Order: sequence, then C-alpha cells, then structure tokens
Amino acid sequence: MEIRNATRNRTLGNAIRKADTFLSRFKGLLRKSGLPEGEGLWIVPCNSIHSIGMRFEFDALFLDSGKRVVGLYKRFRRNRISRIFWNAQGVLELPAGTVERTGTEVGDEIEFRM
Repeated sequence: MEIRNATRNRTLGNAIRKADTFLSRFKGLLRKSGLPEGEGLWIVPCNSIHSIGMRFEFDALFLDSGKRVVGLYKRFRRNRISRIFWNAQGVLELPAGTVERTGTEVGDEIEFRM
C-alpha cells in the first residue's frame, strides 16, 4: 500500500506491509537487514515498540485513530524500547531519514492508499 503525508503532500512509502496479527506484529522487522526507501511496516494495533534484536535504525510514526501523528522517532536506535503513546492506534516503521526527508511532524495527517 502507499502511504502519504497529506499535510505536507509527500509520499512516505509505496510498498508498505501491514502487520495486524499476533504473529506478524511479533515478527515485525526482526529478520530484515534494512529497509529500502519506499518500504515500511504498518503495525496495528500498537502504541509502543522495541528494537531489541534489530540490525538497523528506522523512523517510527505513531498514529491515532484519525491517522494523525501523535508521536515520532527519528532514527530509532537498535536495542531500545519506545515510550508508550497512549493515543496511538498503530505505528508506521519507515527507513531511517524518512521523517527528515518529508518534514513529517506531530499533528500531520497521514493518508493510506491501497
């Protein structure tokens, strides 16, 4: 699926996978060695993440039920645990640098296209 920052009219990714089962959320990006530009993972439901066992940094956008950014991490480092974003319904994990490249900020509206 394609995901865009509607507020800034920027594409965040065009090959985003969805992780919405226990197994797919548990596995996440653990077996990946990196995220090429355009790829990512939409984890739902989710309001906190970790990078324990990960081999690369990534950006994370926490979205509420209206698909607004309620929290973000730029270059979330390996072997870390995020804070809990109580308003978040899901998290979008993207290649490191995507947040900076697109100018994405808390409050931006994100649009999902199938």
